[in-house]
Amino acid sequence: MAPTPTAPKLIEIAKQRAQEKGLNYLGALTPEEAWNLLNEDENAVLVDVRTDAELDWVGHVSFSEDRSFHVEWNNYPDGMRTPDFLAQIASRVEPHQPVLFICRSGARSHHAATLAAKHGFEFAINVLEGFEGDKNENHQRSSINGWRFRGLPWEQH
Repeated sequence: MAPTPTAPKLIEIAKQRAQEKGLNYLGALTPEEAWNLLNEDENAVLVDVRTDAELDWVGHVSFSEDRSFHVEWNNYPDGMRTPDFLAQIASRVEPHQPVLFICRSGARSHHAATLAAKHGFEFAINVLEGFEGDKNENHQRSSINGWRFRGLPWEQH
């Protein structure tokens, strides 16, 4: 088994992806890389931007509650953007901390990372593939990629 990259190496991987993809934030990591960064860097924080309903019905990342939390990007069921989204993030994360955003597939978390970076969060990182990943040919998730598919820690209440 190959050794796990160190936290600085993971940050460099994220930056390289940002350069390759033309991202307006620090970068992007695969679910496995994100999990490794969370475990290697005690300052790294995970923000799940899915709706309350998604967390209840689908599950969420199982990680330290003092370093992971949930802020809806869009409210359920009306779909309106959460007006104090950034304020909720800023109340728990310093601008110099690595902050990883995750959603269902990586789309909302991309937008969240973009907004966070625009407002001074230096280490905004998108978790590629998201929690459930892309849809397969039968329009089902968690069968091709994503946090759950990769067998990373998660739970459902």
